[in-house]
Amino acid sequence: PRQAAKTLWYDRPRYIYLEFCVEDSKDVKVIIEDQRLVFSCKNADGVEFYNEINLYARVNSKDSQEKRSDRSITCFVRKWKEKVAWPRITKENIKPAWLSVDFDNWRDWEGDEEVEKAMVEQYAEV
Repeated sequence: PRQAAKTLWYDRPRYIYLEFCVEDSKDVKVIIEDQRLVFSCKNADGVEFYNEINLYARVNSKDSQEKRSDRSITCFVRKWKEKVAWPRITKENIKPAWLSVDFDNWRDWEGDEEVEKAMVEQYAEV
């Protein structure tokens, strides 16, 4: 039986960030298409996780990436239209129970582009 991974997301001028909260993940697969993201993996106990999100707006799938850590898998998805705020991550105006805004990382964009660029570069180096 599959279940959805708890997912946190937040919005930045150039990217949408999603964090799939699965500890000790393996067999991680992330498929990023122009308007859809599919995530799947297993945890150490063999539980299968699967999330599918029809995205609010078009993204640049070729300039998007993910990074796995012991506690989660973080995806940074490049927006097609930069500097356009996303009021939600899903195309539909419904919020799945497993999806939440990451309020620890959510903030106003004023002068945020340099911070964002540094974050992406930091992830890319690891």
